[in-house]
Amino acid sequence: MAGAVEAKLAELGLALPDVVPPLASYQPAVRSGVYVYTSGQLPMVDGKLAVTGKVGAEVTPDEARELAKTCALNALAAVKSVAGDLDRIARVVKVVGFVASASDFTGQPGVINGASELLGAVLGDKGVHARSAVGVAVLPLDAPVEVEVQVELVDA
Repeated sequence: MAGAVEAKLAELGLALPDVVPPLASYQPAVRSGVYVYTSGQLPMVDGKLAVTGKVGAEVTPDEARELAKTCALNALAAVKSVAGDLDRIARVVKVVGFVASASDFTGQPGVINGASELLGAVLGDKGVHARSAVGVAVLPLDAPVEVEVQVELVDA
């Protein structure tokens, strides 16, 4: 049964995807006490990267912003896989976003806004968080964007 968070996703025309299987030796998310930490989530849709390349070269900033939303949605799926219910999220504590950037691209914060805005739209005040947006030379599978999320849970 879907809770209020998943109902909000549906209201926004979104559905929680299946958890993206790990590409290497790690777990998509782990819980430690009241916190859930996700591994970096790529913009995978149905088991494939939607787009590859560097932002500011093969990928536009607007495309990358949308891909960051997909990463955040995948992160929520990973959180649910260990928390059991997204309604247990007390707040999003931190988001870290990585943007595979062309050498002259400096708009990483705008790209990662896609993830931040999705979390805010879905979780309201609980989605407000600290954040880092980092430009990198390359990401796994030539992904343009990767996002990791840390959330605090309410004990149930």
